[in-house]
Amino acid sequence: MSLFVIADLHLSFGVPGKTMKIFNGWDNYQELIEKNWLELIAPEDIVVLPGDISWGMSLAQAQADFEFINRLPGNKIIIKGNHDYWWTTKSKMQNFMKSEGFDTIEILHNNHFRYAEKYAVCGTRGWVNVPGETPAQDAKVLNREVQRLEASIKSALSENLEPIVFMHYPPIYGSSFNYDILDVLYRYKIKECYYGHIHGRSGHNLCVQGVYDDINFHLISGDYLQFVPQKVM
Repeated sequence: MSLFVIADLHLSFGVPGKTMKIFNGWDNYQELIEKNWLELIAPEDIVVLPGDISWGMSLAQAQADFEFINRLPGNKIIIKGNHDYWWTTKSKMQNFMKSEGFDTIEILHNNHFRYAEKYAVCGTRGWVNVPGETPAQDAKVLNREVQRLEASIKSALSENLEPIVFMHYPPIYGSSFNYDILDVLYRYKIKECYYGHIHGRSGHNLCVQGVYDDINFHLISGDYLQFVPQKVM
């Protein structure tokens, strides 16, 4: 059993008009996701999908995308992204997955998932924090994301597991540092952090990759990975 990750699938089977194919580097991306996935992922593997999974505006519109994901091998753990407008309460999403028979998809939200004997998949969406430009409402959302990240990590530590953090937004981007999120990562001595959201070569060049302040950061947005799931371990 191996652990993989890839963010920003931006699937649009339910809303074909919102395909990402109009952007550079996204030609035939849905076909590439399927091809690469089938070559790499075994039925016993786990794949983390940290946000921007479907362009559907509702669970009904996202249904075709979840059908696609569910058919692919492996068990999937999903996290909310900024474009996942279909995301609703955890109970509603779980009921939807159950009613549609999507039995390979789990939801990461204030919780964790054990991997192997000693690790835990933890995380949350995160938030963008631009100094001097964040409205008061953004501060409230950021505070909720901080609480969710901490709850996820604590739930893993309560079972003596080592947290591996997956997020949609990057905690560091260029000269912007999300200190609220970083404080959680520092306090709990997180060693590995995977994030997506950033697209295009110019954006990728501003991303922190490798060890920074004792945390190993990894950019795993779909176009950066050329739609090949990255093996975590």
